[in-house]
Amino acid sequence: MLKTGQLFMALAFGGSALAAQAPTGPAGPAELCRAASEAKIGQWASYDVSGGQADGSKLKFAIVGSERRGDTTLYWFEIAGSSAKDPARNGIMQMLVPGPGARATSIHGMIVKVGSQPAMKMSPQMLGMMGSHMAQDNMAMEFARQCATGQVVGPETVAVPAGSIPAIHVKSADGGDAWLAKDIPFGLVKAVGKKGTLVLTGHGSDAKSSITETPQEMPIIPGMQKP
Repeated sequence: MLKTGQLFMALAFGGSALAAQAPTGPAGPAELCRAASEAKIGQWASYDVSGGQADGSKLKFAIVGSERRGDTTLYWFEIAGSSAKDPARNGIMQMLVPGPGARATSIHGMIVKVGSQPAMKMSPQMLGMMGSHMAQDNMAMEFARQCATGQVVGPETVAVPAGSIPAIHVKSADGGDAWLAKDIPFGLVKAVGKKGTLVLTGHGSDAKSSITETPQEMPIIPGMQKP
């Protein structure tokens, strides 16, 4: 998978991992972080990305479906990224997870589509490999730490392309900043860190899958051991 596509996936997990690591406090960041992990079919949020490897890209998170596995409801969490600088790196990822705040090790299925290439369904072996990459430091984890270890600055109205949105400003120990709002799908209004900036451009509740074709099975990498 192309580096830009990997970053899109990482952004989604890092940004929505707020729920699993939320601090408590009188201003209520824990509640905001929990809200970020809630999954409602059709919810979506879109962002402009500036700085870092994904500078100039656009990113969209969405919940586009669900499946029952035993007693558990899993959700198809879609991340779509596009870049005007390099359209060949445009990509869509769909992950079957317990919720958008799930850890990489909780992925039960994945479909990827890069540029004009066919959509591909990942094997369990590939899922295991991607999970190990998720543990590496990246822009997403930086944003996640802003909620996990951050201090509440206070309520602020943030001006982003989606409008002026009341949010809670959280500042991390390493100088990063995040603005969170409970009523925004996935919780994130704006994030500024060492590796880039995300700003909300839109949100809604009518998301559909961006992949309309039947995915092909991704070939197993030679030499890769079965999990």
